[in-house]
Amino acid sequence: MPKNRVTYFALAIATIILGLLSRHFKIIPLFIGDVLYATMVYFMMRFIFISRAVKFSVVAALLFCFAIEFSQLYQASWINDLRHTVLGRLVLGQGFLWSDLLCYVLGVGLGVGVDQYKQLKLHTQ
Repeated sequence: MPKNRVTYFALAIATIILGLLSRHFKIIPLFIGDVLYATMVYFMMRFIFISRAVKFSVVAALLFCFAIEFSQLYQASWINDLRHTVLGRLVLGQGFLWSDLLCYVLGVGLGVGVDQYKQLKLHTQ
């Protein structure tokens, strides 16, 4: 994929929209939102660290997602108050689940896959 911040920003916004929509359809499993969350974080890492290697963005995205998930084990009243807001719930989550860690790995992998697909498509044209 060309190193273009606009492209990564657009991919992140599209992923956010897909993630929010996934919560409104009962037929879509809830874990899809977690996968898309990690995909969005990956695209944002690519946006922020545009000149760094993909491996750096993978590690940064996973560290960010895992830190958010493990922060859910911390249950102080001030952070729980934040989690009860819409934005706080979307960014910080609500409760720790081991399965979410797997979803984050899958989501970052999806982001890398999109990167690789776009890169391959550019080279074949």
